[in-house]
Amino acid sequence: MTEDKKTFQDYGVREDIAAALAEKGITHPFPIQALTLPVALEGHDIIGQAKTGTGKTLGFGLPAIQRVVGRDDEGWEKLKSPGAPQALIVVPTRELAIQVGSDLEAAAAQRNARIVTLYGGVPYEPQVKKLDRGAEIIVGTPGRLIDLHGQKKLVLSQVKIVVLDEADEMLDLGFLPDVEKLLSYLPEIRQTMLFSATMPGPVTTMARRYMNRPMNIQASTPEELEMKTKASIRQVIYRAHPLDKDELVARILRARGRGRTIIFSETKRSAAKLAEELNSRGFAAAALHGDLNQGAREQALKAFRDDTVDVLVATDVAARGIDVEDVTHVINLQCPKDEKAYLHRVGRTGRAQAKGTAVTLVDWEDVPRWSLINKALELGVPEPVETYSSSEHLYADLDIPAGAKGRLPKEEQTRTGLDQSGQGRSPRGGRDGAGSGRGGRGGRSGSGNSRGRRRSGEQGEKKHSQRAEKPHNEKPRAEREKSVEKTADGARRRRRRRKPAAEGKKES
Repeated sequence: MTEDKKTFQDYGVREDIAAALAEKGITHPFPIQALTLPVALEGHDIIGQAKTGTGKTLGFGLPAIQRVVGRDDEGWEKLKSPGAPQALIVVPTRELAIQVGSDLEAAAAQRNARIVTLYGGVPYEPQVKKLDRGAEIIVGTPGRLIDLHGQKKLVLSQVKIVVLDEADEMLDLGFLPDVEKLLSYLPEIRQTMLFSATMPGPVTTMARRYMNRPMNIQASTPEELEMKTKASIRQVIYRAHPLDKDELVARILRARGRGRTIIFSETKRSAAKLAEELNSRGFAAAALHGDLNQGAREQALKAFRDDTVDVLVATDVAARGIDVEDVTHVINLQCPKDEKAYLHRVGRTGRAQAKGTAVTLVDWEDVPRWSLINKALELGVPEPVETYSSSEHLYADLDIPAGAKGRLPKEEQTRTGLDQSGQGRSPRGGRDGAGSGRGGRGGRSGSGNSRGRRRSGEQGEKKHSQRAEKPHNEKPRAEREKSVEKTADGARRRRRRRKPAAEGKKES
């Protein structure tokens, strides 16, 4: 049997886990999973290096689900603390924690292994209640894990499997000290698995310090080893003018065959601004950045996965947390800060052996920085071609219909979209201004805004009437008389004094 025909059970995965995956349409493992599963299921330490989007979540998740002792398994009563976590998966961001937790819950749907996801930005109480009910596997971010352990709510003394996912990102975010603190809470005898897209020096040093003779696994074909990015991603780089980028991006979104699209922006403000601009042009877009609370961020991601919106404008906070297989396009609104950021961003497309397109827009002043990225990744594009929204090669490169402009026609506005209050908009085709909310952007002078103006006017009239009405028993204030006097230095100043009460009136 060839490697690509083998099922998960052929690699030693339990039947109930394989059946749960089959219900999701997942029957054959990806290369990183095929390499990882036999080693991980035997309990060996692993250093796995694979590009983002190659499926490494199940590579470490399935062994964790299989090796923990469930409530109905033999040996449950012999556990030191039944119901306390036996596996700990540490990830750098909230979005990635949610995604990993969701993937593992799907894989464990027929297995008696409970999974709890812990991350910041939300109240402690619901998470503590889940821990009190018991969990075999914990997925979490470093800060929240340390907090709950410090509160004696999270017991880590029984953990026998620990996974560090996206270790290079944890290094970039400054989480390595927290990770080392977490590792110090765990039993010394354990299985440790570390996964990362790149292996910077500090990550390698940490691996040597906390791992026991780890096996190095690299999921790449010989051809890919010569490349710095996945072969399934087509990369297009343009030098663009900032004032033309809104129109340029909007026309790229008109490309034939475009599906879900992620646009990465350097700042939170530009992400929010571009999302609003694209909405006004008829596209169904949502912003995802650090100024949004956790509920709003989860809502934006859910809308993106549910296809309520098909354009997500995000800062790097989302670069590690989005795992949607059918993202066809990634657009870098500005040049990324370095080659690692570039790799992580473009890795959102071309996932699960699908094809993808990555477009990077480089400002004039960022050409030197792009040259360094190009040199490090050997992309062969040291000087991006100067490109405007009207450039003929833009249409040819990205298969944009001739004559297409940066505004989506009404007949193509089929998605509901997402408004700021979290309510679904009316379909994007109905932009005549008759509806309320942001769904009626096309008619800002329609009934919605006139109602707002009328309400404002009513409030103004009410305030005016309140000022006009005075209590009957209110005493009139004494008049003030003006006087001018000289100061010691000869300067003149004006003072006001109250006039005395009516003459002849004596004090009572």
